[in-house]
Amino acid sequence: MPSAARRSRATGRVTLTDVAHAAEVSAITASRALSGKRAVDPALVERVRRAARRLGYVPDPAARALASSRSTHVALLLPMLSNALFVDLLEAAQSQLRAAGFQTLIGITHYDAREEEQLLREQLMHRPAGLLVTGLPGGATHRLIAASGVPCVHLMELSDRRGDYSVGFSQQEAAVAMTRHLLQRGRRRIAFAAAQLDPRTMQRLDGWRSELAARRLHSPALEWLNPAPSSIALGAQMFEQIIGGSPPVDAIFFCNDDLAQGALLAAARRGIAVPEQVAIAGFNDLTGSDQMIPPLTTVRTPRGEIGAAAAAMLLALMHGVPVAQPRLDLGYSLVVRSSS
Repeated sequence: MPSAARRSRATGRVTLTDVAHAAEVSAITASRALSGKRAVDPALVERVRRAARRLGYVPDPAARALASSRSTHVALLLPMLSNALFVDLLEAAQSQLRAAGFQTLIGITHYDAREEEQLLREQLMHRPAGLLVTGLPGGATHRLIAASGVPCVHLMELSDRRGDYSVGFSQQEAAVAMTRHLLQRGRRRIAFAAAQLDPRTMQRLDGWRSELAARRLHSPALEWLNPAPSSIALGAQMFEQIIGGSPPVDAIFFCNDDLAQGALLAAARRGIAVPEQVAIAGFNDLTGSDQMIPPLTTVRTPRGEIGAAAAAMLLALMHGVPVAQPRLDLGYSLVVRSSS
């Protein structure tokens, strides 16, 4: 093991100098051997790597960024991790980034614009190589992104702003498609039940409104909007309220599958037949929706594909490669099951 004198005096960490000394090479040669970016004799590379493993050497990404003026971190802003939707997004994006040698700095915004802005300020202090941001934030957050000069790709929504890069689908069009499906099944009193009330939920609300308004079937009394976090328990509660409310409804379009799953469970407890008495539909096709009784009709969203494609787009931007399609629409699919 290297002596204390050869370790970083400030941290006690094994340094690149320690590795170079153990492998009997210069620090520059050790750096090149470990980075794999320049031609080094393969036998020498193996010798340096053996020394690094033996000493337990872990590269310091901050020091590497300062030395090269390039960061190996990508900042990723997500609304929450309690929803499988964003876990799928994260896993797909992180897989692409790790394979390219980048690490992710994850920030959870809790759907709060002020928290989102503060998280972004903190992450920009770490000089990230790129940004992945869920949605299309405006105001101070948008100005921060623009002023930073850091490549950024937006996820889950499609931007029409000049200079933006985005990967997602039309939330509004997806809601229109579900509303049309329910209308085609003969439903005329279709309620829209939503929680969280984030921008993407409100876009789905707009899609439902526009389709019913075009048929002269819209009524504000059919809108059930709750700012509380979305959950199965809240879905059951909202179902009880809607079924007991006026006017009576023959379908409920929930903005998220977890709400719709809760509604199906509440209907079963109440002995309310689905879809005979009331059709139930959701959004996102989350885990378990196909196992509900009856299986849930929903909109399948390609969140894994969105995460992977957004990471690939960001990698291109970080390497200065032109992006031919800065607004990438990956679409959605209507999954019709027995609940409608």
